[in-house]
Amino acid sequence: MSALDQPLKRLVGGPSAKALADHLDLHTAGDLLHHYPRRYAERGELTSLDDLVLDEHVTVMARIEESRVIPFQGRKGDRLEVVVTDGRSRLRLTFFNQARRVHELRPGRQGLFAGKVGVFNRVRQLANPEYELMDEEDTGLAREFAGRLIPVYPAAAKVPSWRISKAVDALLGSLDWDELADPLPEELRAGRGLLPLRDALQQIHRPADQAECHAARARLKWDEAFVLQVALAQRRAADSAQTATPRVPGRDGLLDAFDARLPFTLTDGQQKVSAEIFADLAREHPMHRLLQGEVGSGKTLVALRAMLAVVDAGGQAAMLAPTEVLAQQHHRSIVEMMGDLAEAGLLGGSELGTRIALLTGSMGVAARRRALLDLVTGDAGIVIGTHALIEDGVRFHQDDLGLVVVDEQHRFGVEQRDALRAKAARPPHLLVMTATPIPRTVAMTVFGDLETSVLDQLPAGRSPIATHVVPALEKPNFLTRAWERVREEVAAGHQAYVVCPRIGDEEDDRKAKQAAGDDRRPPLAVLDTAEKLLRGPLAGLRVEVLHGRMAPDAKDDVMRRFTAGQVDVLVATTVIEVGVNVPNATVMAVLDADRFGVSQLHQLRGRVGRGSAPGLCLLVSEMPDGSPARRRLDAVAATLDGFELSRIDLEQRREGDVLGQAQSGVRSSLRVLSVLEDEEVIAAAREEATAVVAADPRLEGHPELAAALRSLVDEERADFLEKG
Repeated sequence: MSALDQPLKRLVGGPSAKALADHLDLHTAGDLLHHYPRRYAERGELTSLDDLVLDEHVTVMARIEESRVIPFQGRKGDRLEVVVTDGRSRLRLTFFNQARRVHELRPGRQGLFAGKVGVFNRVRQLANPEYELMDEEDTGLAREFAGRLIPVYPAAAKVPSWRISKAVDALLGSLDWDELADPLPEELRAGRGLLPLRDALQQIHRPADQAECHAARARLKWDEAFVLQVALAQRRAADSAQTATPRVPGRDGLLDAFDARLPFTLTDGQQKVSAEIFADLAREHPMHRLLQGEVGSGKTLVALRAMLAVVDAGGQAAMLAPTEVLAQQHHRSIVEMMGDLAEAGLLGGSELGTRIALLTGSMGVAARRRALLDLVTGDAGIVIGTHALIEDGVRFHQDDLGLVVVDEQHRFGVEQRDALRAKAARPPHLLVMTATPIPRTVAMTVFGDLETSVLDQLPAGRSPIATHVVPALEKPNFLTRAWERVREEVAAGHQAYVVCPRIGDEEDDRKAKQAAGDDRRPPLAVLDTAEKLLRGPLAGLRVEVLHGRMAPDAKDDVMRRFTAGQVDVLVATTVIEVGVNVPNATVMAVLDADRFGVSQLHQLRGRVGRGSAPGLCLLVSEMPDGSPARRRLDAVAATLDGFELSRIDLEQRREGDVLGQAQSGVRSSLRVLSVLEDEEVIAAAREEATAVVAADPRLEGHPELAAALRSLVDEERADFLEKG
């Protein structure tokens, strides 16, 4: 057993180990050593309270400004309210039935305070926080950190930062450092001037000064970048060794017939990206390409032309979509675009045509059987579906699946796309699409096994979208005006979306109650909101609901009627986030918009402005002006540039979320590496990793590095990366 694999129970004691495991998922020495401080405080330095994020567990260093006990009205008990300050902003600490603490929590004292940031009466607070006071001579914490940097760790409600710090102290003193393996090759460390791993781990947790901290972080960034790039380099090497069937469409075939019927000209971007894809399809090695672009840039059309080229060349193509609504929308729009070219073998169908099959998990038995038969006989050249495409019973004609298109890659793991590719006798070509623009460094880190194409040009005829934040509590008249604007758009013959974070059925209500960790009301729900709108500001309009728990036929019926203009207002969850195309919908109101991410809001508003009329997106929120949530909404309202918004989103969500979603959904290994700020490290690590893997593909001469692939990247995640 390596030093980092030792269980914490042996090294830090049972109670501490149990708390770290239960509340922070830290089980081994490596887990705790890689749980790095979020920041460092210096004695006398107060934490900026302006930057606290709602619902996050924080540890702040602050000074007590006032303290008072307030009896409850009409019942027993009291609450102790303490106000702490950083000299500019204030934060309230609330202790229930703990009046005795007023004697030690006196104005003027300074300490560390840890808890979950909540809101009560529109004032930020920590309820029943843990704390350590630091300004008394007999305070052990003050003596321990006198003259040193104080590490502040990512913490949990039951495990504040200083308890983690004490566990780290115990670990640093008990670990057998001679057994610590270093994953970076010695020549790489020497050439890059990097610390040995032992020194880096000790200095990241207990730096004597900022210089030691920076040196440790520089080394640990290389660990994360290099190990991940080695995994991706192995994947690229394995892919390049495979052979695929070249797919070259014939002249005057299905693709040419489709192009001849297009009522518009492809944009320069669409033509350029299509040329890159067709060149890849013609090669004897499988294509691995990421197609990313703005909402509405025409990615689906580019993907369809690639699928038609493969069908022309005698193979079949599959498109994997994350939701049934999106799969149905793709199927409907592709069939409409192709016309009689999608009706091969049917009365009136073109001789050059094929069929487009739809396969989802909740289809009826007869429809499913028909789709599977069309696939296995080859009558359907293209199949569009959800995870149902991955199931064992799905077979392709002569196992000749030529192209896999994965839409919204961030909704799928590597395992899922590979499960579909495994249905082919020879490795199929792969086209991965995302409508969430990704900064170049993110693409390099997350999708290092894929070539990248970007569509940054909107087709002619797309209308601009105006976005406004509606402060529902501060200015209720703005919300009234928002509903008036919806009515005006409907009166002009257009349609509207109203988006809510929640469904509002019994199961959803139960989950909302379980998740409630503060006094904020539950997120607004589709079912409740639709009812209130029908009784109130949208009375008389044709309002329908759409959410993920509806029966498939019911969802499809609502979308068909909305697309046909028979529904004025669609109140929905984020099932309409991607792929839904109703050009007549011109206005969207996103309720509780602060509960959505930046990229999600950008995706949502892309559902309007898809026709000739301008689009309007209203972001309704009760969060106060100046709060982090409002600043996030203001950023969305300020730009339509998806690449700029993705940078903002990434800065706020941290890279781990992006990497975890993009690859396998498990916990990310990135803790100190920033894919936005460390571009040079990532590029250099990619170069070094490629050279190492080229010389030693199985890492037989680098056992420490091979072990790091299992520990730093995570065994489960490495399995995902190595498939393909």
